[in-house]
Amino acid sequence: MSTLISDIYNNILEGQKAKAAENVKAALEQGINPETILNEGMVAAMGEVGRLFEEGEYFVPEMLVSARAMQEGMALLKPALAKGNVQATGSVIIGTVKGDLHDIGKNLVGMMLEGAAFEVHDLGTDVSAEKFIDAIQSTGAQIVAMSALLTTTMGNMKTTIQAIEAAGLRGKVKIMVGGAPLSDQYAAQIGADGYSPDASRAVVLAKSLVG
Repeated sequence: MSTLISDIYNNILEGQKAKAAENVKAALEQGINPETILNEGMVAAMGEVGRLFEEGEYFVPEMLVSARAMQEGMALLKPALAKGNVQATGSVIIGTVKGDLHDIGKNLVGMMLEGAAFEVHDLGTDVSAEKFIDAIQSTGAQIVAMSALLTTTMGNMKTTIQAIEAAGLRGKVKIMVGGAPLSDQYAAQIGADGYSPDASRAVVLAKSLVG
């Protein structure tokens, strides 16, 4: 592994946003393959962040600063990846369901998915079933990831899944759900394909759904 790739890996692990961007720029200028920068530098670092979180060594704040450092580098890397036709791991539509304005959990899941080389279409908060349906049709994404933090809004996940079914699109996407009041049982009950309790496991789940 080149020194620059190793530096990018450590910058992301330590949440050094400016240094991560600086080293990604330097790596591109040196002609290092963008895919190598992505996989060996960024994806590997975010995988390690996920592992440290699982083991209780990292917490949400550490995950967030690492994810932000990754995003800073990713902004510079994306044009080079597009030019080289580098394939994303998969494509995900993400949003907090109608009536719910909470976005910290959703944003972290989105950043972690980007760190795992997924293409992420973030619809924001208070997302109606119609908006999810429009996004499925316009992006061709394989996964819809829905978030809810309130017991009063989690019912809108079921409404959205029913609307996706009624639109004849349920067979085209896998649906994953997450948020504090949810559980595996609830996910199964509303017809989702999977539930994740946190951002790290959301990446594992998304990979298994596209795999």
